[in-house]
Amino acid sequence: MASATILKCYKAVCAKDGIEINPLIVEVLEKTAETGNFTLRLKGNNRLKCIQRLVNNDVCALSKCLENNERVTGLDLRYNNIGDAGAERLAHLLQEENSALRSLDLTFNNIESSGAEALANSLQFNSSLLSLRLSGNKIGNSGGVRLANMLQLNNTLQELQLADCDLSIESVTALGIMLKHNKALRSVDVSRPLLFSQRAEWTVHFSEMLVANSSLVELHLGKMGITDSAMERLADGLRVNRSLCYLDLRCNRVSRDGAQYLAEVLKENTALEVVDLSSNRIQDEGAVYLSEAIVWPGCVLRELSVRSNSIKTEGLLSLAEAMRFNTTLTHLYVWGNQLEESVCQAFSDLASSGRLPMDQTDVSSYQVDGHVFLAEVFHDLRKRFYGTKICFDTDLNVTTETSSHAATSADATFQLHTEEPLP
Repeated sequence: MASATILKCYKAVCAKDGIEINPLIVEVLEKTAETGNFTLRLKGNNRLKCIQRLVNNDVCALSKCLENNERVTGLDLRYNNIGDAGAERLAHLLQEENSALRSLDLTFNNIESSGAEALANSLQFNSSLLSLRLSGNKIGNSGGVRLANMLQLNNTLQELQLADCDLSIESVTALGIMLKHNKALRSVDVSRPLLFSQRAEWTVHFSEMLVANSSLVELHLGKMGITDSAMERLADGLRVNRSLCYLDLRCNRVSRDGAQYLAEVLKENTALEVVDLSSNRIQDEGAVYLSEAIVWPGCVLRELSVRSNSIKTEGLLSLAEAMRFNTTLTHLYVWGNQLEESVCQAFSDLASSGRLPMDQTDVSSYQVDGHVFLAEVFHDLRKRFYGTKICFDTDLNVTTETSSHAATSADATFQLHTEEPLP
């Protein structure tokens, strides 16, 4: 079904059901190419003009036009006002036996527990959807638990984003337990749950999961209150794991001891390529531990962020020196630490020698009166490593899908190296 046919159907459904036509939907459908499979990009955020964000009625009307459609393989519905009723209608679309949807992005909408439960129920037996992004929806504990239980039956979903979803320790733990047995998921994000207790029992289950799971490639554990003792438990699993390539630990409470546990992992682990430790507090001692790991024979780390970690001269110089001896590490992000002139000179030398190009770090050197300083460059660690690879056409508001095999898994379908920033 071509987009022109979808547009005709959409207008007819709106007329029949008394639904106001949304100009964003009309504009996107009018500009969508009519060849090949495509993802409809109906993102609510737009800095250039005022747009009418999608609500439940818009989704209900559009989903009726997508029934039995084999051309639309993805829906990008980020930053709209879609609630539970809209999510339930999308769940109905996923329940179709011949559903063609491979990616569904509902980031930052108004979906709560009942909408998440409807999506979870539909995905128990769905065999088409590869990526579900629900970050920024307040699905709560019940919604999180239902999605975790769904993973017992679903063997297709490869990416699940549940950051900032008001998950509790129960739902986070349930996800860890289910991931011990699920062999399909490649990327999981449970950042910023509501963990009111200082205890971190969930890390025990995630550590055990890392031992048992051989398919997970990317794990986001940002803003989860991870302490050194919790890092020690996670390290037990990371030492054994041989599939995880991307580990996100930003905005936690990891200090020098936690950095030491992680450094020991990097000496033994032959998979971890990207580590985000930004906004922790590893200080000089932690940076030195990481530097020792970087130069360790066999360390495969390629990208490291230690932004805003209270690191001073000793730790930063040790990292700069480690880059001279290790050619595997290509990206290093250090802004937000104490950048004395000797540190500025060291990173200036790395840049001038070509060892650390400006697009692979977040600092750039300049001189004033013969003194070297570093300025912030607005580059950061890649936000995603794995998932649905989407090539955006900003003029058409439409996406086309491509695929590439992940190096870590023969049956992995998609890889993602960049992601648009939040609005």
